[in-house]
Amino acid sequence: MTKSAEIRVGLVQMTCGIDPLENLTRSIDNIRVAASDGAQVICLQEVFNTQYPCQAEDHSRFELAESIPGPTTVALQQIAKECRVVIVVPLFEKRAPGLYHNSAVVLDADGSMAGMYRKMHIPDDPLYYEKFYFTPGDLGFLAFKTRYAKVGVCICWDQWYPEAARLTAMQGAELLFYPTAIGWIPGEREVYGASQYAAWQTMMRSHAIANGLFVAAANRVGIEGEIEFWGGSFLADPYGNVVAQATHDAEANVVVTCDLSLINTARTHWPFFRDRRIDAFGDLQKRWLE
Repeated sequence: MTKSAEIRVGLVQMTCGIDPLENLTRSIDNIRVAASDGAQVICLQEVFNTQYPCQAEDHSRFELAESIPGPTTVALQQIAKECRVVIVVPLFEKRAPGLYHNSAVVLDADGSMAGMYRKMHIPDDPLYYEKFYFTPGDLGFLAFKTRYAKVGVCICWDQWYPEAARLTAMQGAELLFYPTAIGWIPGEREVYGASQYAAWQTMMRSHAIANGLFVAAANRVGIEGEIEFWGGSFLADPYGNVVAQATHDAEANVVVTCDLSLINTARTHWPFFRDRRIDAFGDLQKRWLE
């Protein structure tokens, strides 16, 4: 039987409370709802089972981290197998005492672990003090073969780096997911809100175009502490068209059909990979050119 080029992709956009188990339970409910709508590959938001921990440098918040594999991945492996879905599971990973990562596990539709990515670019901004918590990833940029598609994952701040998207695409990714926790700090929304969201979305749409693949971001929503997370989870096709987008102000499941045959069509009509001057890009490995 010929494998269908069409798959259904789901993004879960949620608010998060202080109880990780409640967040996990609600996420499982949303996975089941998305699966009942036909979703075959489902992405959760960054550190999905906790409130965003990095608004302050607080040592007690390291207690939110867990090992991989661990209780959350084991629970979701069962759900992946039950619903026959691929799940992108972003977690606050405790790798060893004093060593933590912002990570994402890709679970295949049989419940097995297809692979793991550790966030490479770690920000340090007001209310986003991630360098206090997370060690930069050491696994590189990866894509994982799953039952339905080859899935690439980067996380939030990685969104702003075209090199990350390119290297993930070069691993064969057909779907590139960006689990995210991004929003407005006090006083920003009214003045800068529209332009900030537009820049964020435009950057990822450009990755879809430049690499000829589907790009999707699953963002959290609602107010946690001082941050108003802006939701707006979306999926763009290989031409950069926004196929679906969630609201800024409420929880939502986004489920959309993706025709993977568009990847070959886009890349043969816009042959950016063919025309790359890889012989001239060596200086990209330098911090700056004088």
